[in-house]
Amino acid sequence: MKRVLSAALFAIALCASLFATGGTERPFVSPVFGEHMVLQRGKPNRIWGWTQPGAEVRVEIAGQTAKATAAADGRWQAEFTPPPAGGPYTLEIDGPQHAELGDILVGDVWLCSGQSNMEFSLRGARDGEAEVAAANHPGIRFFRVPTKSAYGPVAVPTGEWKVCAPEIFPMWGGGSAVAYYFARKVHAETGVPIGLIQSAVGGTPAECWMAPETLKRMPEFGPALAEIERFKARGEPEYGNFISHWYDEFDRGQKEEWGKETLDASAWKPTTLKSAFADLGVPETPAIVWLRREIELPDPLPAGMAKVLLGVVEKMDTVHINGRWVGASSWVENPRVYPIGPDVLRPGKNTVVIRVLKTKPDGGFNTPAGDLKIVLGDGSAVALEGAWKGIVSVDARAPHPMPLAYENYPTMPSVLYQGMLRPLAPLALTGALWYQGEANQFKAQQYRTLLPAMITDWRTAFGQGDFPFYIVSLPAFMQRQAEPPSTADGWTQIREIQMEIGRSIRAAGTIITVDTGDADNIHPTEKVPVGERLARLALKDVYGRDVVTAGPTFAKLETLPGALRIHYTDTDGGLVVKGDKLGEFAVAGADRTWHWADARIEGDTVVVSSPEVPEPIAVRYAWQANPLATLYNAAGLPAAPFRSDNW
Repeated sequence: MKRVLSAALFAIALCASLFATGGTERPFVSPVFGEHMVLQRGKPNRIWGWTQPGAEVRVEIAGQTAKATAAADGRWQAEFTPPPAGGPYTLEIDGPQHAELGDILVGDVWLCSGQSNMEFSLRGARDGEAEVAAANHPGIRFFRVPTKSAYGPVAVPTGEWKVCAPEIFPMWGGGSAVAYYFARKVHAETGVPIGLIQSAVGGTPAECWMAPETLKRMPEFGPALAEIERFKARGEPEYGNFISHWYDEFDRGQKEEWGKETLDASAWKPTTLKSAFADLGVPETPAIVWLRREIELPDPLPAGMAKVLLGVVEKMDTVHINGRWVGASSWVENPRVYPIGPDVLRPGKNTVVIRVLKTKPDGGFNTPAGDLKIVLGDGSAVALEGAWKGIVSVDARAPHPMPLAYENYPTMPSVLYQGMLRPLAPLALTGALWYQGEANQFKAQQYRTLLPAMITDWRTAFGQGDFPFYIVSLPAFMQRQAEPPSTADGWTQIREIQMEIGRSIRAAGTIITVDTGDADNIHPTEKVPVGERLARLALKDVYGRDVVTAGPTFAKLETLPGALRIHYTDTDGGLVVKGDKLGEFAVAGADRTWHWADARIEGDTVVVSSPEVPEPIAVRYAWQANPLATLYNAAGLPAAPFRSDNW
């Protein structure tokens, strides 16, 4: 038996065996195949790479052999049926080069994609630190696809497979919390190894993840696609990590670790949070400033989770406390609320460091200074307004101009499909998990066309028929409306469309998360129910388990004297209320004016009425971005928002 290469040695071997085709160096084996990976059980697996044109390549695993001949461009692809679920196995690939991949499991592979709530790391989730410490699950493996946007199809992905263990979960950028909780439940209940391919990028709309051939049939994307073609023709750099490269090259603070508690900041200048850019000499130009101050905390510290509130920040910010990374964001619209992990704060003096990138003249902190604070576990607050010290790390004036088209990164149509999805195909999969929609809320009705078309694109690319595609509907977000809205906001519309698509597309499903979320934070930390509800869909559809997958679902409406009776399916043990009251229902009569309704449960129905509406004809439930959603079934799953009208 030939010696199994370690991960490090295998990486070296790949580099040594790179094969040049068409001026591009491509590896003997695609990096999506590597030590610690999970191969898909129960269906043909394709493995590929590049070598000399016409060369024969032999693939062997558990006594099974497959052969392939490299095409004119050097690409070879072999197909084989893997051994039974379990392992570990060794995969050997022979040809002009040789690779031997060890610690391979056979199980189920799930593609986990979307925007920041799918990207959101386990360490940042509620009770994430404790979960990370216990996250030793050798039967779960992660492959994270680094952010890569491209004008045209990328052949070779980057990334590597990792065994689920505490060290693979940095604070940001790896180890999706939603994917982890999904895999933990499925693996615990089935024993089947689970491979998670994380290909997600914060702030990205659905069209980024779609094939250009599909988008060309939608006239509204014509100008953006034409712009991409102009970029290609001019030889412009591809969309990618422009801002990351800019940081890496020019941000002194990042290079020199200005977030350290022990840093000598004696040369920094006096300023305040609100006036920092003007005080430090960069009022108009895009720039990065670092800000630092000490705060005094009580002894003993109040019990409970503390958090940092910075309000709205334009454009990006990072917070360190006592030298520890606490949080970061790039969402302009999102008020910053960062939970502070255990053992970060201490009685007495604490050092707070904030790094801010602004791109507009009025950028920076866009919230009243009095609202910037640290809230302790007992609800008391320590103000962050007042005196700080600051320093400019870099500004965008010559010789450090901002990268090309920064504001568009990476939201151009098709660029993530080309850079982060196509390189994975045709890898054998069980299915896909999708948590996205936030970035499409301002053109919500367009999503009704986009998402089904994207699902078709993915199923076509991977060539495995209608694999399961599970959608996370949007959680609660933004301030609750005191009166029933007459029209649905974009957030609510996206949620409705997600539910419709889950019901109408073959092998698709949608989980309801309206009972999770945070009015002030587009990145809710409660990820356990999200992952576990996705797992319920998989356990029923893929693994044949008898589990409840849906909460109460609107079936029909019955008119009563002065009231309406709502009939539900998926009541599973009966309707129950969580909380102090049953809400939130609204009714309307022929005038189409909505009023809050009184509601009561009667068996598997809910009866609603309002003194302001003597003859109701329509009802809505949880019909706003952040509703009071308290109706569940006995299985603990929330009722789906709905409307009986089409007004």
